[in-house]
This record gives sequence, C-alpha cells and structure tokens, in this order.
Amino acid sequence: MAQRFGGKFSPDTQQATPAGPEMQAVAAPPPSRDFKRARLLAFASLALIVPGFGGDAPRLVLSLAAGGVLLAGAWLSREGIRASEAYDARKIARRPAFPRKIAGGVLVGLALALATLARQQPVLHAVLFAVAGWALHLLAFGPDPLRDKGAEGVDAFQTDRVARAVTEAETHLAAMKDAILRAGDRGLEARVAAFSQTARQLFRTVESDPGDLTAARKFLSVYLMGARDATIKFADVYAQNRDPKARLAYESLLADLETTFAGRTTALLADSHSDLDVEISVLRDRLKFET
Repeated sequence: MAQRFGGKFSPDTQQATPAGPEMQAVAAPPPSRDFKRARLLAFASLALIVPGFGGDAPRLVLSLAAGGVLLAGAWLSREGIRASEAYDARKIARRPAFPRKIAGGVLVGLALALATLARQQPVLHAVLFAVAGWALHLLAFGPDPLRDKGAEGVDAFQTDRVARAVTEAETHLAAMKDAILRAGDRGLEARVAAFSQTARQLFRTVESDPGDLTAARKFLSVYLMGARDATIKFADVYAQNRDPKARLAYESLLADLETTFAGRTTALLADSHSDLDVEISVLRDRLKFET
C-alpha cells in the first residue's frame, strides 16, 4: 500500500501540537533478519508447486500438498520468530505456550518429503530430506524459548502477575498501532510508535522490580485501554474528514499520556510510589474526549 511522504516540511507536520515537550518520533523497528528469511521461505513454496503441473494427477496433488505445507511452516516460523523477539526484549517473560519455530521446522521437513515423493524418489530419500530440512531450519532460526525468563530467585506469583500485566499492555499497544494505520498518516504512525516506546520503558521498569506492579497497574491497564479506545475512535473519524482539530486533540492526549508514563517511570526508579500518583478520574475524562 502506497504511503504519503512525511517530513519536517510536509503539510501534515504543520498541525503538530505544541503541547508538552518536543518529542522525537520513533519509527517502528525494521523486521529482523530471521523474519525476512522466514518470508522468503514462503516464496520458496512456488518451487515445490509449479513442477507438479508438468506431471500426472498424483504428482500434482503431492506438489500442491508440499507447497501448502511449506507455506504453513513459513507462517508458523514467522509467528515463532515474533514471539521469540518479544521474549528476548523482556526481562521477565514466560515461554511460548506452543513451540512454533520447532513446529514450523517439522512442517518444512514434511514439505520436502512430499516434494521428494512427488518426483517418485524412494521413501528413504524422502525421510533423509525431511530430517535435513528440519535440521537446517533449526540451525537457521534456532529453537523456541523453552523456559520462563527472569523468574530465578523471585516470587513466582509476582513474576506471573507482571508477565500477564505486560502481555495485556502490549496487546493494547498493538491495537493502537493497527488502529492508527486506518488514518493513513505516517506522522501519526510515528507518533504512536514514540508513545509505545515511552510506555515500554515503564514495562521494563516493572519487570526489573515486580514489586512496582501495584503502583503501575493502572498505567498498564486503565490508561492504555483508554488510549487504545481513543485511538480507534480518532482513526475512524480522521480517516473520513481529516479534521485538524481532531488531530491536534489526539496528539495533545498522547503528549499528556507520554508525560504521565515518563513521570511514573522516573518515580518508580526513585522508589517513590506517590509523588506522581495522578488521580485516575482526571485521565479518564481526558481519555473520553470527543473527536
């Protein structure tokens, strides 16, 4: 999908809000090398499907099955890579419930076995190709995380609460990212990415000291949930009328929340749980603004 150019002298940037400190927009991190390789793995399925059209019906069926299984393996691998990167980015994290990269490797091996049988090769060859494919996939992408991280010497109940709270908060940030795409504005996408970076600094602080969860819980749930709902409402309205007042109000809201999150992170690092304890009703009113 084509996107408009955004920069310092673009028309959209003239409507940026002056409220709050000047923030540098943070773009979303580019896909990792492993993620790009997993995408290429999906295109490789064509190499298994196309030759099947030059043979008889059994060969065509096996070739189509091989291509479909390889596509499924590539999708599982991408999801596993995404989960592993999220696991690596956190100080406290639970292992994925399902080892998607390992399962993706099994499907890749099965796809190679089906492709070998489609060419009427012996079953032994198919088994060897399957094992080789799974092994190469494991070497290329590595295994899934198989144990929880950051739980050593810390109360398991506390770490589990933190992991669940951060997972829920990340879900709200992902919903904001998806919603703002509907606005079709690269400047706003970068603004939401910058806000997400600020929020994640608070996540990392809570993960470092699970005892801070009580003081930060409403920031991880109520405030982010309100920001998500406001983003969804704003994106739907702004995509239709490009109202500059709505944009200004939304950016002002993000600036207020960003300042609040940054202040809470500073307070937690200073072991002060009350200095920046903003009344929840105040931000609730801000989060319910009408675009």
